[in-house]
Amino acid sequence: MTSSFTRLLHLGNVVVDVVLSVPALPERGGDVLATRTQTAAGGGFNVMAAAARQGLAVAYGGVVGTGPFAALAMAACAAEGIEVLQPAKPGPDTGFVITVVDSTGERTFLTSRGAEATMTAADLDPVRPAPGDAVYLSGYGLAHPSTAAALLGWLDRLGGGHLVVFDPGPLAGSLPERVLRPVLDRAGWVTCNARESALLTGSPDPRDALRALARRLPRAGILVRTGPGGCLLGLRGSPPEHVPGFGVEAVDTTGAGDTHTGAFLAALASGAAPAQAARRANAAAALSVTRRGPATGPTAAELARFLSSRA
Repeated sequence: MTSSFTRLLHLGNVVVDVVLSVPALPERGGDVLATRTQTAAGGGFNVMAAAARQGLAVAYGGVVGTGPFAALAMAACAAEGIEVLQPAKPGPDTGFVITVVDSTGERTFLTSRGAEATMTAADLDPVRPAPGDAVYLSGYGLAHPSTAAALLGWLDRLGGGHLVVFDPGPLAGSLPERVLRPVLDRAGWVTCNARESALLTGSPDPRDALRALARRLPRAGILVRTGPGGCLLGLRGSPPEHVPGFGVEAVDTTGAGDTHTGAFLAALASGAAPAQAARRANAAAALSVTRRGPATGPTAAELARFLSSRA
């Protein structure tokens, strides 16, 4: 497992989030008036924006659609300094996600797939990792048969010199073993939340789930996010380590896990030890849930001020 890299090459899915804040979810067949609505780039963009705001160079190698959602997503990438490696693909627009946030800050997703779910091997052929790249893969990309085949073929040609980071995401339980296994075997870091770790292992306790993942993935570092409690860190040859979180008043948890991952990777790239990187990631995620919207990761200066205030 290596943590030496200078750029994040993201092969996940950039989509658009249509975020509705509601007092509570409606009953089946009912209706609730939203108190706030926002349309913004989301999905894989959240990880990239969080990393870029911490000073890590980022490139997006996924498929870009054609249409108003694609234009919005690409404008957001440009604003964050994220390099987009592929031209717009003629045909469908970029997909979107209806994100419903209730009064507790919890979010519920409804996803409409778009161009990002049409990736083929030919689309990925021009995407060549630079020597200092870490490669990020998401369970969302593996959920579509065509994109899974393209990503697995690309990963098979990658070689062993690049760090691979994998986040199985909310669809962890529905990914076929034949798709999931090669990615887990190749990953240098696996990051997920407690629910996803339970789906992967069958263990509802995050610490037990981390141990099960460590036995299954002896070469990978593992992060299990536990919400306000922080995260659990698993390193080869060491028992699980709890890295405490930061108490804040959450208003919107959308993208908090992505912010955690982006900040963690940026800290690793800067030379931080895994436990130190996890602490910075916990702080970045804590800041993000105090803000409304999908991509609310802090800048490096904001994160430094927050950590200084909590020293």
